[in-house]
Amino acid sequence: MTDHDTDRRSDAQSAHGRDAVHHAAVETALAALDLDTKAGLLSGQDAWTLPAIPEIGLRSLVMSDGPVGVRGQEWSAADPSIALPSPTALAATWDPQLARTAGHLLAQEARRKGVHVLLAPTVNLHRSPLGGRHFECYSEDPHLTGVIGAGYVRGVQEGGVGTTVKHFVGNDAETDRLTVDNRIAPRPLHELYLAPFEHIVENARPWGIMTAYNQVNGATMTEHHHLVNEVLRGRWGFDGVNVSDWTAARDTVRALNGGLDVAMPGPRTVFGDRLAAAVRAGEVTESAVDAAVRRVLLLAARTGCLEGVQAAVDPARVPQGIDGRAVAREIARSSFVLLRNEPVADGRPVLPADPAALRTVAVIGAAARDARVLGGGSATVFPEAVVAPLEGLRAALPEGVALRYAVGAEPRTRVPHARTGFALRTRYLAADDRVLAETPQSDGKVQLIGSYPEGVGRAELAAVELTGTFTPQVTGRHVLAVSGTGALRLTVAGQVHFDAHCAPDGSDPFEAFMHPAEQRVEVPLTAGEQVDVTLRFVPRSLGLGDDMDALNFALGHAEPQQAPDAEIEEAVRAAAGADLAVVVVATTEEVESEGFDRADLRLPGRQDELVARVAAANPRTVVVVNSGSPVELPWREQVPAVLLSWFPGQEAGAALADVLLGAAEPGGRLPTTWPARLEDAPVTRVTPDDGQLDYTEGLFIGYRAWERAAAAPAYPFGHGLGYTDWEYESLDTTPDSVRVRLRNTGQRAGREVVQIYLAPVDGGPAGAAPTGGETAGPARWLAGFAAVRAAPGESVEAEIALPRRMFEIWDETAGARRLIAGDYTVEAAHSVADRRLTAEITVG
Repeated sequence: MTDHDTDRRSDAQSAHGRDAVHHAAVETALAALDLDTKAGLLSGQDAWTLPAIPEIGLRSLVMSDGPVGVRGQEWSAADPSIALPSPTALAATWDPQLARTAGHLLAQEARRKGVHVLLAPTVNLHRSPLGGRHFECYSEDPHLTGVIGAGYVRGVQEGGVGTTVKHFVGNDAETDRLTVDNRIAPRPLHELYLAPFEHIVENARPWGIMTAYNQVNGATMTEHHHLVNEVLRGRWGFDGVNVSDWTAARDTVRALNGGLDVAMPGPRTVFGDRLAAAVRAGEVTESAVDAAVRRVLLLAARTGCLEGVQAAVDPARVPQGIDGRAVAREIARSSFVLLRNEPVADGRPVLPADPAALRTVAVIGAAARDARVLGGGSATVFPEAVVAPLEGLRAALPEGVALRYAVGAEPRTRVPHARTGFALRTRYLAADDRVLAETPQSDGKVQLIGSYPEGVGRAELAAVELTGTFTPQVTGRHVLAVSGTGALRLTVAGQVHFDAHCAPDGSDPFEAFMHPAEQRVEVPLTAGEQVDVTLRFVPRSLGLGDDMDALNFALGHAEPQQAPDAEIEEAVRAAAGADLAVVVVATTEEVESEGFDRADLRLPGRQDELVARVAAANPRTVVVVNSGSPVELPWREQVPAVLLSWFPGQEAGAALADVLLGAAEPGGRLPTTWPARLEDAPVTRVTPDDGQLDYTEGLFIGYRAWERAAAAPAYPFGHGLGYTDWEYESLDTTPDSVRVRLRNTGQRAGREVVQIYLAPVDGGPAGAAPTGGETAGPARWLAGFAAVRAAPGESVEAEIALPRRMFEIWDETAGARRLIAGDYTVEAAHSVADRRLTAEITVG
């Protein structure tokens, strides 16, 4: 037995002992509570917390959104957060240990902010490339999703902070997500959509699950007795808390009987007073209330919120002092996927670029200057600083290298938030303009949900001002944009440029709050001459509820710009003659965000035209694609190098410079198949029909479906190039494990992700089942993976387990998993389409 095995056994024994103590303490605390107090504990007291009960030593449990950072109770920039790369980027590392490290960092952030439970990770699948929130999910594959998700959960909870794995289950698109009934047959439901949750529950023991808004097969997930009580708790043994997605709980009796423990946000929910009344009316039993309260008290004990009870994690072993910027940078460069790296005139690939050989570098694209590092919606956090690609490359290039920048093409239809050149703060004002509180502001977006700053009361607050100074970098007519639902007055250098009431768009109050309409003005300014700027906002009611502290308004800024054609021409001139042209293209929060799905996979604006024009002007063009999920790349064969950077977090530019200039290798592999065109994608339907969305594709999503499709993808699942080459030398197999030996045949040290796929030998044509009589199954599926590192010329081995689960299907007749005996081909691969070695095993 290794030291690691001994440590794991010791940890398990310690956890078992603490659980026994926790359960005893929970019973003691529960016995001291009356019905009204118990019912109140199952209802949020505000947007992010549960009520404290001092008489039993229970402190208020605090929850916070993730998954890329810990926002805290105030959704504002007043308390900055580390911003890690998107979950899709984390999955692209194919590195569960790095996911665990990310979890350790987020637990450290949570403890700093007084947060006990992180509302993450999101482990829904990339069913269709049109899914608007896929940047917040991991992968199209359930095994990769489960393994990365388990690493993340272990890391967070090893730091003493709870997780809530979400959204259980079937929240794989955003269209009509509050009401859609997703119809999923039992086999794909269990083998695909439930599988990541099952893996995480069995391997990482999460302390929480969040149930989704949507229905599955006719039952709303907050009321789904079968999937919550019989599958999640019964079959899998989940012992944690089931919390609703925010405002998802609809019915008191059905929610409690369906297994929901906590209804959020408060203070008015279907639980609390309504639940106590339902018990007294005989509609639900008090014992069912007690069962939910036990789980909440157990969560409190695990997170250290129940006095006199040791938390689930020994404080002496909680990770401390983690460098958040370093972790963000490491994840980013480990996630970058090099799709293409072709030789140029000198016969060598364009990447990595040799800094010593560079004299002039052209950096092109609005996203190079204004980094897009996060997805839109509840995943948003406010980092203290962001390193944009332009900034990162400027800092990394040797002295004497000339760097030319051009915008080229603007991907946004909205003006970006004011940042460069602005020094801002937010002031909360009473009716007599008395300052109630003042907070720092990193950019022009003022957003808050949960609670106002200390000293600010809802009844007393009359107006909010975003105020400070702006020092222009160029002379001309600058565009300033204001947005918010209410009265807005913009003053620049003592002159009022906008003063009007702005009404909400549409009928959805949350959409009106999150995405208010934008109004623009042009202001002539002179470079270097500082001016005072104030945006005064008087909010109007949006029908969100009088008991919710919420605020959202913004000041945007854009420098004077040329006509679009002139912008592209300037970019072409900047690129022509440069030793290297780096074009950064991106999606925006207008394209990828919580709350809506994508209509197409095209890059917004004229970015495709920009790339084609720059590539024609400079044969050494590298295109960096900054998106959270697939986009079409119609120019991909016109450029020598294409690098995916996902949404790369706050250290985006530093990590990009590391990879482009060869200080680090791009470590990522595709966690989702990249289509050439939307019309080629096997699954594109995300819009319900009469309230229902039928998953008619069954088991065939992602690479499982592409192998049966008429067209090939642009880049297959698992694809990714490095800066060295690998020879797969040998493959040894048993029914329980695989050992792959490979050698680094390149000129520099590198990392390879060895992927293991299983394919039935006698399954007939692609897509047939392992044995006759079953519903058609995929031709192959990912069964395991491992990363290896080696120096030039060095050989290394990867040993990968083959769990029994990988040879099982969900038997719809028996309602259980069943082993499919027979012969299988084991494939050691660089990607699902690049299979290097094969061997056969027999499973009986």
